[in-house]
Parts: sequence; C-alpha cells; structure tokens
Amino acid sequence: MANQAVSLHRIIKASPEKVFRAFTDPVAHATWIPPYGFICTVQEFDFKVGGRFKMTFTNFSTGNAHSFGGAFLEIKPNQFIKYSDKFDDPNLPGEITTTISLQKVMCGTELSVTQAGIPEAIPIEMCYLGWQESLEKLIKLVEPEIPDA
Repeated sequence: MANQAVSLHRIIKASPEKVFRAFTDPVAHATWIPPYGFICTVQEFDFKVGGRFKMTFTNFSTGNAHSFGGAFLEIKPNQFIKYSDKFDDPNLPGEITTTISLQKVMCGTELSVTQAGIPEAIPIEMCYLGWQESLEKLIKLVEPEIPDA
C-alpha cells in the first residue's frame, strides 16, 4: 500500500459553516474539487457517516476520465470531515484517506487538508498541484459575499 501523503493549509475569509457547505453540497463540491482543466460529474453523494460517494473527473482537453468513490467515515458539522476513496482503475490500487479540518479564526476559517495513501503511480508533486488548484477554486466559491437581488 502506498504511504505517499500531502498536507495543505489555508486561511479562508469565509465562515466555517460556508466552507463546510462547499464540501457537503454535491453541486458545489463538483464546481471546485476538480483541478483546472477537469470537469467533475457526481454519480452518488450521500453525505452522512457511512454514506457513499462516486465521482468522475474528465480531462476537458482529451476527454479521458477517471472515476473514484468511497465512504464518509467521520463528520463533525462545520469542523471535520474524514473520508476514504479508491480509484476504479486497477493501476491505481489502494485506499486513500482524506481529512478536512475547519477551525474558526478571527478572519474566517483555518482549513487543513491531509490526504494519505496516495497510489505510488501518482507523482506527489502533481497531487499537491491538483489540491492547490482545487483550493483556489474553493476560495473563489466561498469568499464572495453576494447579496440576494
């Protein structure tokens, strides 16, 4: 089993409740989770402990896609999410565990992401790059305060 891992940290100018919602709403999640150049389709998203999810990332340039799915292991509303997932591709074996921690801070939310068990076939720097892009998209989703018309 792979023991590659990445950890990322951000301060986001939005409440923990709003950031948490971006992880729990399947439509919102699909808008920010794929790195630039990819489209996400969600086949299943049952956000509860023991609930399952299934997604596909499609490369917009080539049309190639990879699917993955897993289960939500722990959830503490507005504070913590832990989930496992694995790729459908047998060339990317093993189970990945991702933990998301949210902490209220003076200016918004301190976000920590740790992903462990990344398959050896995935270069760790590409995983970091993908997460960095995803978190940029997350910030662009949750930081704007747009009033209702």
